[in-house]
Amino acid sequence: MLARELLLAKRHGQTLERVAIDFLVEGMADGRLGDEQLGAFAMAVAIQGMDRTETVALTEAMRDSGRVMQWPGLDGPVLDKHSTGGIGDSTSFLIGPWLACCGAYVPMITGRGLGHTGGTCDKLESIPGYDTAPDPDRLDRIVRELGVAIIGQTSDLAPADRRLYAVRDVTGTVDCLPLIVASILSKKLAEGLDGLVLDVKFGSGAVMTDFEPARELAIALARTASAAGTPTRALLTDMNQGLGRTAGNALEIREIIELLNTPSPTGRLFELSRELSAELLLIGGLDADPAEARDRLDRAWASGAVAERFARMVHALGGPSDLMERPDQHLARAPVEVDLYPSESGRIESIDVRALGLAVIELGGGRRQASDAIDPAVGLSGLARIGDEVDAQRPLLRIHARKESEAERVGEALRRAYRISAAGAEAPALIAERIEV
Repeated sequence: MLARELLLAKRHGQTLERVAIDFLVEGMADGRLGDEQLGAFAMAVAIQGMDRTETVALTEAMRDSGRVMQWPGLDGPVLDKHSTGGIGDSTSFLIGPWLACCGAYVPMITGRGLGHTGGTCDKLESIPGYDTAPDPDRLDRIVRELGVAIIGQTSDLAPADRRLYAVRDVTGTVDCLPLIVASILSKKLAEGLDGLVLDVKFGSGAVMTDFEPARELAIALARTASAAGTPTRALLTDMNQGLGRTAGNALEIREIIELLNTPSPTGRLFELSRELSAELLLIGGLDADPAEARDRLDRAWASGAVAERFARMVHALGGPSDLMERPDQHLARAPVEVDLYPSESGRIESIDVRALGLAVIELGGGRRQASDAIDPAVGLSGLARIGDEVDAQRPLLRIHARKESEAERVGEALRRAYRISAAGAEAPALIAERIEV
């Protein structure tokens, strides 16, 4: 085969056979295809698209371009979730140990921050000593012993995606749906899963702000993953306000610890984690109906087992053994904390959630470019929600910064992110739609 002939065929809108896609992906992984050819492939797909068969073939080939995890001998299903990202989204830290307490195994591979959204791997690295890149044998041992290990992407998983994504980023093809689907799923399916649930977000804080494009992505992801042999469901969830009450790496870990130490927590972060976990118990065959799944989850939480499992996972991966009891002893804290009050009294009508994420980046809690270091201590806490009443005594949020000047610099932009009126607005539903294919 000649790569240029295949690229020409796709540029002219032809459907590529599986053998042709395998050839191209092998060239991505081993370097036989140059960056200019990868760019040409990405642009041809962005212009001409791919049908469902091509998208499945591309996903499977990229999955198989590196190591695919194997889990022989386990007595339960291997499950995971993927979120398209948002502000204050720390569900992974609840879902992983929660599922492990209910009979599942969760080798959760997570990513770094993307644009204005926070990254789970970055949050993990705010825990001193936590190893986000354990060797395969250590990962296998921890998953088998504890049922869960939450880590970052390793270099041997889906190497073809790593090369193609870098080219997409500089060729204006990041938003191409088939390439998005193959990129997300190639890494997740390399975990050797028996089931997957997708949390696809829409709203002002999501990567895809509009509902219909987010729904299109959710359907494409669920169909492709299921066709590739992994039963998958998707939830379309609202990101018109932060999921948790914090935004920032160490701050979000603190919030998770507080939730885990609370016998009967409430709030959007907890509720979404519970619903996603229930979906996975159903997909994995551990429960037959949603009521059974939720009951199993509630019993595990009330027993304290979920908090214990999280603590054991942290310690097994190099973190402190007493993180749950002494978070302030281990997690970084910013020297400046400033409450931000509204310019007028009233109730919150809407929030520009993307602006919150950009403020965290401005404070140093995210990256402007890949080489940037992250300050784990900075961020936002006490995030007010839609419908909350705010005034001179009730702030919009608290800014955690290194310097007072940095807090002042982001303060006005954060104040503008909140629209306030006398009546306010009713909070949108957390889950807009469930998609099962």
